[in-house]
Parts: sequence; C-alpha cells; structure tokens
Amino acid sequence: MVVLSSKNMTFNEFINVAINKEKLSLSQELKEKIKKARDLVEELDKGDTPIYGINTGFGFLAGKKIDKSQIEQLQFNLIRSHCTAVGEPYSEEVTRGIMLLRARVMSQGYSGIRAEVIEFLIDLLNKNILPVIPSQGSVGASGDLAPLAHLAITLLGEGEVFYNGKIEKTSNVFKKENLTPIKLHSKEGLVLINGTQAMTANGLIQLYRAKNILKSSDIIVSISLDALKGTVKAFDEKISLIRPHKGQIDTAKNVRNMLKGSEILVSHDGCGKVQDAYSLRCVPQVHGSIKDVINYVEKTLFTEMNSVTDNPLVFPNEKEIISGGNFHGEPIAFAMDFLGIAISEIASISERRIEQMVNPNSNDHLPAFLIKDEGLNSGFMIAHVTAASLTSENKIYAHPSSVDSIPTSANKEDHVSMGTIGSNKAAKIIDNVEKVIAIEYMVASQALDFRKPLKSSIAVEKAVSILRENVPFLTKDEYLKPYIETAIDIVSSGKLVKEISKIIDLS
Repeated sequence: MVVLSSKNMTFNEFINVAINKEKLSLSQELKEKIKKARDLVEELDKGDTPIYGINTGFGFLAGKKIDKSQIEQLQFNLIRSHCTAVGEPYSEEVTRGIMLLRARVMSQGYSGIRAEVIEFLIDLLNKNILPVIPSQGSVGASGDLAPLAHLAITLLGEGEVFYNGKIEKTSNVFKKENLTPIKLHSKEGLVLINGTQAMTANGLIQLYRAKNILKSSDIIVSISLDALKGTVKAFDEKISLIRPHKGQIDTAKNVRNMLKGSEILVSHDGCGKVQDAYSLRCVPQVHGSIKDVINYVEKTLFTEMNSVTDNPLVFPNEKEIISGGNFHGEPIAFAMDFLGIAISEIASISERRIEQMVNPNSNDHLPAFLIKDEGLNSGFMIAHVTAASLTSENKIYAHPSSVDSIPTSANKEDHVSMGTIGSNKAAKIIDNVEKVIAIEYMVASQALDFRKPLKSSIAVEKAVSILRENVPFLTKDEYLKPYIETAIDIVSSGKLVKEISKIIDLS
C-alpha cells in the first residue's frame, strides 16, 4: 500500500502503483490539510468578490462573473467542454500514473477540493476502473487540460473507462459496481484539469523504460564486442577517471564486468589490431552521456511529481487564493525533448554495430550477413535495414517540441510548452530504440555463435542463452518476424536485465 502524505513520493512508489498495481490511500494528515483549504474556498465563495475558478469563467472568459446559483453548473460545463482530446488512448500504466499524480497534487492542501472527490478518484484507481484518456490535444499549458478533462468526466459518471480489459461507458460500469458519481462544487472542476500530470506520468513511464534500455544496451554491446573480436582496452578504468563523467565510468565498468573471463577476448590478444570502430570504442562516452541525461530527467520529473501545479492556488494559512503559472509545462517539455534526443542515440550507435557485424568487410572473417551459404541465403541483411529505418525515423521524432508555441484561448494563453507532445514523442522513440537493440541482440548472438568452440564470459553466454530459449541459431533463411518480436519482448519486459543482474551488478 502506497500512502499519500506530505512527504515526497518516490519513483519506486510511482512505479509500484502505475505498473505493479499497488493500492493507494490518503493519510489522515492530508485529509486535515485538504479540509483547511476547502474551508477557505467555501468561506470566500460566500462573498461577492470575483475569484478566478470559483465564481468566474475560465481563460479568456475569466472576467465573466458567474451567479452563485450557477456555480455547480459551471463546473460541469467546464469538464464537458474540455473533453476534446483525440487519438490513441494512453496505456493502462500511463493512465494509472496520471490518476496517481492527480490525486497526489490535489491532496497537498493547496487546491481547495473536497477530500471525498480525491478519495473517489483513488477508489477508481484501486478498482482498476480507468478513464479512457486520448493522448493528443494538450499544448502543455494550462497544463494538460483536455486529457485531464477525460479523467475528470469519469468521476461525474460520464465518458468511457477501461473495465476488465474492455472499453465501456462509465455510466454502465458505475451501475455494475454500485458507484455514485461525484457532484462538483465551486472550483473543483478547475482543480481536476489544471496541471501537468499527463505529460509527467507519461514521462515517468518513459524514464522507467529508458533506464531498462540503457542497462540492456550495455549487456548487448558486450555480446557485439566479443562477436567482433573487439578489445576491452577502451573500457579501461584509467581512461574514464581522467574524464570522470559518472555515466562514462558506469558504462565502462558494466562492459568490463560483462566480459570478465571471456575466452574470445584472450584468443586475439596481441593480434596487432590497434583500434575498434567508434561504435565499439566510444561506447562508454556515448552510452555514458545518455545516462547522465537520464539522471537530469529523473531529477526534473521527481520535482514535478511532488509539486502542486493547480491554478489558482489556495494558501489557507495566509487566507489567500493566488493565480499563477505552476501549470506551465516548460520544465517537463525540456526534459522530454532531452530524453528523446538522448535515447535516440542508443539506436543510432546500435545500428552501426549491427552493420559492422553483417558486413564481411568489417566483421573479422564472419560470413556475409551472418548466414551460411550466403547468396542462397540473405541472413540478417534486411534485419539491418529495419534497424536503419527505425533509427532514421527517430531523427524526425527527436526534433524538439519545446521550441514551438502557439497562442490559444483568444491570446490569453499566449505561450505554451508543448510538453505533452514531447512526452508522446519520447514514447515513440523509446518504442523504436527497443526494437533496434533487440535486433542487435539477435545479430550479436548469431555472430558470437560463429566463434564456437571458443566461449565468451559467463555473463555474455547467459545473455545469449536467454535469447536461445526461443530464438535459434539460423543455419538458413527463416521467417524472422516472430523471432524479432521475441527478442523485443525479452528486452522491453526487463527479463534480460533482471537475469544478468543476478550475475553482475549493473550501474
């Protein structure tokens, strides 16, 4: 059970709720803070002074005073009118993450929402009744208005939800589960939709995947290095210590540990080969730089997931409600663009290693395209082309979205972050990177098997054996698609990292 409190939520707690479906609850401490903020909203609601989000219109219409008799209708209208997101819905993991982060923000005592609204949201999360949230339609300020409106309308008993693996009308599911929709009071509609939770939750899920990719890449490059009879000298600790970027040090250490005890390394020691290609020799510098970017992204996302991003904000101790700009997604926009740019480089350098292994001019006496009877057989020729295609596609996605802005709401919202687009693009890039390194995994394992009877290290041989459980050494051309999909699943599921971590520590 993860308990929301005034303490910072950890990355692991987010993952446990979003991916591992751990239950969520609200601490008594926060219930008291929530009530204090709500009491102030209700006190101010009795007056006649226009207060944004309580008794006014929204955005450009903030100057329109709303009669007290229409306050409830105002909140309903806000949610319904903002449900305009389109495109593929977010995955179950991202959706659970959005719900968690929205509950986290609203529970901190600066939003002015009633505790029962937050608890109803938590109840839906714990029952795994998840709003269908389309992934397109946010410009990243005022936060993720359209996506979050699709979350909010679920609480009202409208819209659609994922229920037992299918999409159903929310009203039908509520009847089955005997759930009563929420009636929104003043300010509560705006509270539910104002914030950066879609881009942040998606960003956290992509960060989780990126971390797995980096460890997987260090494992897979170790197979490639031995398959190509490369040298481990470029991974010497002395090199990294005089350019002491942490990611570089960690990567070099991972590869040295992966290859410790390899017969193949010893077999060509003193062969006269001076240097390997950059895609092998510069792995510590390239993989390491990406790890350093990931650390920056993680720090940014950690701050954001523990921040309050509503507008206006309620300060009960000072008896103030202040309009500001915490909903602006610029910090996440930069982080997501940087994540996408950095992680795309994993595919870029991986594709070059694939080419090294399938090319007879560079693969140290291995058959062309790593297949016997080349000519009759094409081997991994087109698997490399697929990797090249995905790598090139990433170059398009890596263009930063944060450099763009387009005015909305009659120029009231005249500068926006595009952070949600950045997180969506990062997800597409990561999808492609997982596929490219899975192809390298297959190619490197095939190449290494040609080095028999020599053996690599225990860790490398284990990595190959995991693949070989379902993907055989190819002696002739076969239907490759299911084998590639199997390799992708081994990488993306974290199985490769989990099994190798039992043998060596991966940084």
